[in-house]
Amino acid sequence: MTSKTLIQPQEIIHLSGISWQTYETLLTELNASRRLRLTYNRGNLEIMAPSPEHEIYKKVVGRFVETLAEELDIRIYPLGSTTFKRPELSGAEPDECFYITNINAVRSKKRINLQQDPPPDLVVEIDVTSSSDNRFQVYAEIGVPEIWRYDGNSFTIHILQSSYKYVAVNQSLAFPNLPIREIANFLQQVGQEDYLELVREFRKWVKSQIQQK
Repeated sequence: MTSKTLIQPQEIIHLSGISWQTYETLLTELNASRRLRLTYNRGNLEIMAPSPEHEIYKKVVGRFVETLAEELDIRIYPLGSTTFKRPELSGAEPDECFYITNINAVRSKKRINLQQDPPPDLVVEIDVTSSSDNRFQVYAEIGVPEIWRYDGNSFTIHILQSSYKYVAVNQSLAFPNLPIREIANFLQQVGQEDYLELVREFRKWVKSQIQQK
């Protein structure tokens, strides 16, 4: 087993040559006090300790999704950083995830089995201290149709194509009638404006967009 530490070594470690059994063992052992985030892809393991910067953006984008659903009267089922696995091959934990179209297939389930259950309809990835490229590969394999990614500067929407690759688009599948990419303008205010005030301003924006339709 070899290891290679990448950017910001106090927060991210990359390991190679890791067996699926080792990955499963780590998930079990770390479950009690879970601050570390694990991504596994065919023997490669990324271990990340999320920073405060990462966590605030994660919280804000998740709250924005909930606000959109509330104002548009769309049902959602949030499952946060649930671990999604393709046995023996890959596993990942999104920053936030939501079931929308497939709510009825998973609601009230204590475990998600991707061999029987659908993947989440929407995943949120915050890339302010790390790249989500490895997780994108995992999400493509399990069939996540839409990913929202924010890297500290730009907010992008990615849709899964038939070739099992994501392409950046301007329109969300989950919320197709709103200019969702304008979320970037609100994310630029994180840390400068009060959290709840920012949520209120976002809600006003959503209502104004709905009224224009």
